[in-house]
Amino acid sequence: MLQVNNVTFGYSKKKIVLNNFNFTLNEGEHLCVMGESGCGKSTLLKAIYGLVNLKKGEIYWKEIRVLGPKFHLVPGMDFFKYVAQDFDLMPYTSVSENIKKFLSRFYPEESEQRTQELLEVIEMKPFANTKVKNLSGGQKQRVAIARALANEPELLLLDEPFSQIDNFKKNSLRRNLFTYLKEKNIACIVATHDKNDALSFADHLIVLRNNKILINDTPSKIYHNPIEKYVAALFDDINEITIDGKIVLLYPHQIKIVEHSNLSAVVLETYFKGSFWLIEAEFKNQKIFFNNSAALQKRAAIALSFTESL
Repeated sequence: MLQVNNVTFGYSKKKIVLNNFNFTLNEGEHLCVMGESGCGKSTLLKAIYGLVNLKKGEIYWKEIRVLGPKFHLVPGMDFFKYVAQDFDLMPYTSVSENIKKFLSRFYPEESEQRTQELLEVIEMKPFANTKVKNLSGGQKQRVAIARALANEPELLLLDEPFSQIDNFKKNSLRRNLFTYLKEKNIACIVATHDKNDALSFADHLIVLRNNKILINDTPSKIYHNPIEKYVAALFDDINEITIDGKIVLLYPHQIKIVEHSNLSAVVLETYFKGSFWLIEAEFKNQKIFFNNSAALQKRAAIALSFTESL
């Protein structure tokens, strides 16, 4: 189990980046950390890996305390792996050689088998012999993930792991990676802006704001019951609407066009989204957004129905 107890850290006395963080993570569980830029996501991963010296608090993996650079000549914990946004690969060697870097040379057959297995996970078999310097940013990101998994760490720390990967590859890579981690019982913490990392694959979700933990719960509970607009906006466009003196938060799919209603609006703009259209409308001097199966004419008057249940 990972235990983060009363952790506070700042790069200076005036700038506190992590303010009294407390949470736990069990073996094999997946945690997603979300929040606006600068809220402390990347710094949290560095603290857990042992790359910074804490101002206050302690971090433990099982009974082993995670210590920073003051205590280790080479910072970082051997049983964790951290994939930062700069990748830190060997550019003049092949993809396979990068993955094999941390595998034993005394067992070449096992190393080759393990390399092929990870190439399959990151969907890079055709590039096994390609030098890393000739890869795209997204391909390098996938190699960095595979290399981190080479020795099956107990905890994998991923900082925006799919940020440079094309959308048509991103979805299958997510499925491959998180399924693999579950099969191997490898715990994982992902710092991300992407709701799909959290909603589909995380066991727990932590939302950060102003360098503090705002909420820690399951993705489903946080999505269905956002405590405020900031949280809901991490997942989708969000409408903050005043109805009968009460402020409600509604996702676009919770607003529907109906034939008759005392709730009327005027269409301002229509945006094509592929399988649906996102409609921007004015409702009681408020801009709202909702999904519709067809485009609507600008300035068209429409009747609406709101549902607060998801």
